[in-house]
Amino acid sequence: MATALQVLPCLVRAPLRQLIWGAPMARLASGVALAEHAQQLFESAVGAVQPGPMLQKALSLDPDGRTLKVRDRSFQLRQNLYLVGFGKAVLGMAAAAEELLGQHLVQGVISVPKGIRAAMECAGKQEMLLKPHSRVQVFEGAENNLPDHDALRAALAIQQLAEGLTADDLLLVLISGGGSALLPSPIPPITLEEKQMLTKLLAAHGATIQELNTMRKALSQLKGGGLAQAAYPAQVVSLILSDVVGDPVEVIASGPTVASAHNVQDCLYILNRYGLRAALPRSVKTVLSRADSDPRGPHTCGHVLNVIIGSNMLALAEAQKQAEVLGYRAMVLSTAIQGDVKSVAQFYGLLARVAGARLISSTAGASVEEDAKLHELAAEFQLPDLKLEEVLEAVAEARGPVCLLAGGEPTVQLHGSGKGGRNQELALRVGAELGRWPLGPIDVLFLSGGTDGQDGPTEAAGAWVMPELTIQAAAEGLDVATFLAHNDSYTFFCRLQGGAHLLYTGPTGTNVMDTHLLFLRPQ
Repeated sequence: MATALQVLPCLVRAPLRQLIWGAPMARLASGVALAEHAQQLFESAVGAVQPGPMLQKALSLDPDGRTLKVRDRSFQLRQNLYLVGFGKAVLGMAAAAEELLGQHLVQGVISVPKGIRAAMECAGKQEMLLKPHSRVQVFEGAENNLPDHDALRAALAIQQLAEGLTADDLLLVLISGGGSALLPSPIPPITLEEKQMLTKLLAAHGATIQELNTMRKALSQLKGGGLAQAAYPAQVVSLILSDVVGDPVEVIASGPTVASAHNVQDCLYILNRYGLRAALPRSVKTVLSRADSDPRGPHTCGHVLNVIIGSNMLALAEAQKQAEVLGYRAMVLSTAIQGDVKSVAQFYGLLARVAGARLISSTAGASVEEDAKLHELAAEFQLPDLKLEEVLEAVAEARGPVCLLAGGEPTVQLHGSGKGGRNQELALRVGAELGRWPLGPIDVLFLSGGTDGQDGPTEAAGAWVMPELTIQAAAEGLDVATFLAHNDSYTFFCRLQGGAHLLYTGPTGTNVMDTHLLFLRPQ
């Protein structure tokens, strides 16, 4: 497998030695090294979850070339293999699948983000592109990750292919993050605009992501197991690159090959809860009343094999390994970081202070109150895999630099009309938190990056910060609080030292949520 530096285009690196001006020379040199190491580890994390290698690990052909093995299952191939896919990483997945199975593949249809083929070609990523005369038809759509009529046409082509299959056929379904927006298929007579309007209305009234997904599935022909039902009686194998905390297959891309556990009564409860039942378009009322009286009842997906082939956990494991090669004591804190970005930033700020005090055995470091607040915040997140106490104990035993790794997907409450993404906003907030207290004789750096290479509607994947951030910003006439109030983190980082703190990768061709790196190095 290629190294991360071979897989990714070169990062746009600013002159790192100019970034920490005003600091003593020894601290400047240490900061430069931390920044370079942070970018190397992010590259290694993304390189570990490139779609081609992930898919090749999950699939194999018998020497006779007539049997496809997927984990512990075998499927006979006799010119009966079809392929569909949807998601940000699916172009590379489809290229790898056709490379392995091309002679058996009859036909394929994939729905991928607008402009992705040109971006991959520009970046020189030939392994992410389908060969000339491919049997896979490519639709591009869902600009800025929003369902549109181009994605609607792709979904119709995918549905038509699935509905034409027989019991002798095998359908390979490739799914990754972003797949929901790339597979819009509202049940007639609902229009795409009506479904989007209802989703926005529910979101504006405070509906949770779980409630929004329940409604999306109920009003879609292909989500919530609809694609699997369309393909029946063919056998279906779904290969899934997860972008959701905990890897729940029913949530990734709204679960097109997983039977929905919800019914019409769940939808009506949600609508009543937010007082929206009376405001429903007539088409939505028609579809819900039909579903309520459907004599067939809920469908099952017994003909489907769903397989997670890549996740945030794999990305962090590779970054951890690379950190250890670079001489750090590296530990994974959690792969499920979620919650409001303000709370997550406060958590990382406190973690840096508490862990830093333990690392340098400082009695003047974090107070008992700060330690208690850190644990209180951790408890509020309710993360099943959080290893906070285990990590703090390991930090106390460390004798040198430490790297703490985490993954997940915090949420941002939008209050302003600025430009940014959750990774840049998290980094900016963590930078502000790190500057609130003296951290003692220790260098600290925090990086947050989206593994798909695009953080919100910006060209950056994320950003990195050090405790000097607020002082550096003030020296350039930049007020951190003002930019945060407008959700304008990208503009802030573009202006700060000429954009030197921004993390650029270009589209990576994969998507397994975000990567967070916290470095602590005794001076």
